[in-house]
Formats: sequence, structure tokens, C-alpha cells
Amino acid sequence: MRNYLFASGLFGAITSGIALLRGTRDAPITWRAVLAWLSWGITIVLAVGAIVDYRRDERGESVAYDSPVAPVQYKRARKELKAELKAQRKADKA
Repeated sequence: MRNYLFASGLFGAITSGIALLRGTRDAPITWRAVLAWLSWGITIVLAVGAIVDYRRDERGESVAYDSPVAPVQYKRARKELKAELKAQRKADKA
């Protein structure tokens, strides 16, 4: 749970939403306020997307190539393939 909150940016997005709420509570609705809320919404969506990618990686499912988890999966797959090829060569020699 801690990994999801801190590594994904969700904690920062929630705290910035609280600060944004406090700042715009008594202010009139202007285009700047709408832009700020839109930006906050995008941040929340990206953080939740990162959590989904972490969860998929944890389950062994593949993630999109533009995910922050994708390079880790790629390295892991290369390492597993390399170990598999090494074991196959060793078995062929015997």
C-alpha cells in the first residue's frame, strides 16, 4: 500500500488538491481556477494510471510501452531470457 501511495505520486496529488481547494474555496470561478482544477484532475488520472501499471507489473501482466514500469519489465524479461538461453546451452552440452 505504501508503494502505491508514495511511488505513484498519488499522495502529492491529493495534498495539492487539498491546497487547491483551500485556495479556491472563497474565490470566484475564473478561467485560471478552471485551469488549475483541470490540471489537478490530469495529475490524479496519471497517478491512478501509475498505480494500475504497478499492479499489472506485480501480477506479471504486460504494461504499455510509455509506462514508468515498462523499462523495469523489459530488463526483467531480458534477464529471464538470458538465463533461459544459458540453461538451454548447458543442457545441450550435457
